[in-house]
Amino acid sequence: MATAPAESSASHSPGGAPDYCDMDPFRVAAAGHDFTFYPHGQDRLHALVEQIDGAQESLRIFYYLFDSDVSGTKVRDALVAAARRGVEVDLVVDAFGNDAGADFFAPLTEAGGRFAVFSPKWGTRYLVRNHQKFTIADGVRVMTGGANVSDHYFAIPAENGWCDLSVLIEGPVVEQFTRWFALLRSWVDNEKLGRTRQLRRLRDIVRHWDGGDGPVRLLVGGPLVRRGHWAWCLRQDLVKAHRLDTVSAYFSPPRSFRRLFTRIARRGSARMIMAGKSDIAAAIDMARLHYGKLLRAGVRVFEFGICKLHMKLLVVDDASYVGSANLDKRSFRINVELMVRIEDAGLAAEMRKLIDHMEQSSEAITPAWYVRHSTFLNRMRWRLAYWLNLADYRISRAGTR
Repeated sequence: MATAPAESSASHSPGGAPDYCDMDPFRVAAAGHDFTFYPHGQDRLHALVEQIDGAQESLRIFYYLFDSDVSGTKVRDALVAAARRGVEVDLVVDAFGNDAGADFFAPLTEAGGRFAVFSPKWGTRYLVRNHQKFTIADGVRVMTGGANVSDHYFAIPAENGWCDLSVLIEGPVVEQFTRWFALLRSWVDNEKLGRTRQLRRLRDIVRHWDGGDGPVRLLVGGPLVRRGHWAWCLRQDLVKAHRLDTVSAYFSPPRSFRRLFTRIARRGSARMIMAGKSDIAAAIDMARLHYGKLLRAGVRVFEFGICKLHMKLLVVDDASYVGSANLDKRSFRINVELMVRIEDAGLAAEMRKLIDHMEQSSEAITPAWYVRHSTFLNRMRWRLAYWLNLADYRISRAGTR
């Protein structure tokens, strides 16, 4: 059962772009679960705070980025209030992504909550990021997706906020999230192990993770893990797929996956929406490096330039993937990621409606467009961005579009 997606208040994007309306939340019941999707930034913030305010027993939270801005303060204060009323609050943030600082979370620990940092030390594990975003309330509801805790992820398109997607899930898969959080929390707490052993243990946690074999699965990924990785499962879907629709903020997948994308286009249809605006200029360059081969294979490519794009959504035939992972090498090979795989034709149809909606406000990348833009100097810049990004996002951030 699905409630039809609606459109929220219109907003004008910067630079005179056409009006763009974020879609209102929409609910889909599928495979014994209830899914509520939040394409609109303010709806994401309200839903997150509502989950925190409604928790009665426990909150388990894992975020890549947590800012000390207006939205971050609002979420932190909700966590503090939950801890004061006796809820067991446990928050983990990534050291690289955490802009708030430990002092910002002192009120939470003073109220009885727990706070920890993922991968805080230099060494072999420094480049590994916890790129996940999820909040588990009372072990029965989880909110996940691409959005971090920051004003940027909750702002409207007119303010150049991130175009993103979060989903609130109720159903059996929440138990998998609870198990996954416990494993990662144990890893964070085990600082007595050497750095190399810690990295090896993290790889083992990812490698041995079992997301089940049902229609709704929690898939994860981590450093240098192949079999069992979320991308391993995606590959199995792609090999036999006839239809592919994606929205990806960062696009620089391994060559083997690019080949699978083109094969789908040749035997069926493939549509990809990329970023036309980003906080990292090199992200656009990385994607453009691959446009030529995609277009020649018949992939329909679009750039969403209304506002910054951060969404991670993949629809392969009747299987939908939503979560934290981008179609880039860091998400495939380095970062700790999660993707929820939902196999349901009705839900896939609803996800494609969202992509249809975004396509209408995106620029079609045609062969003629590519010829105009793929000058020698541009191609050199695109290739440089592609290789630098694998090393560290901050290097790529220094580039200019």
